[in-house]
Amino acid sequence: MSEQLTSQFKDAARNMGAHLVGIADTARLHGLPTRPEGLWGAYPRAVSLALHLSDAVLDMIEDVPTPLYHEHYQVVNAMLDGLAARSAFWLQERGWSALPIPASKTVDASELRGAVSHKAVAVAAGVGWQGKSLLTVSPEYGPRIRLVSILTNAPFVADEPLRNRCAGCSACADACPVGAIRNVNTESHYQRREEALFFERCKQRVMVENKKLEHIEHPICGVCIRACPWGRPKKASAQAG
Repeated sequence: MSEQLTSQFKDAARNMGAHLVGIADTARLHGLPTRPEGLWGAYPRAVSLALHLSDAVLDMIEDVPTPLYHEHYQVVNAMLDGLAARSAFWLQERGWSALPIPASKTVDASELRGAVSHKAVAVAAGVGWQGKSLLTVSPEYGPRIRLVSILTNAPFVADEPLRNRCAGCSACADACPVGAIRNVNTESHYQRREEALFFERCKQRVMVENKKLEHIEHPICGVCIRACPWGRPKKASAQAG
């Protein structure tokens, strides 16, 4: 494995705009579905890139997503896709195979799944741990991040997963307007969504109820993101002089 290549790539990705960068050994992800099948075996490494969402936009959410959050969500997803494409080109130009996975493209509507789970990649890459809401919770920004992934055969040094730090906190479960979060913790990750969520409640909320709201066209919510104490913005201190 090449420490120099890993460091150079991470620096390049940050220079392209990534707020967080992690590298996962895809052996940790075997058993999770991909579309098409077999992607983990074809690529020994997965890159997780994250962008920090706007705190001001998220803090306006109460019990339903806002039109501002809807627009911000789309803009950040487009930024992530561009970031993944540029990062993949960086690798390709140096002779490595790199497959960028779209940030928010659903390929299985019934299960709300994409080609790979960006959250699972991020957890395996040490970007954050899996929270009780199933979201990736980063030490720096909490769950106030959006993710994108790149699969590659570049000989990166993989990062280690982080220890779960949710402990006895129930903020996301308490805030969920449909009681979809079971408030059950995990040391590493849940084997099935139903271990953490009443998934059909969450799905009904984002796919049916929220999409009926004016100016909301995507299956989004954001309530549990706003509620999480990890990543809440710190108030700026007044500058003397």
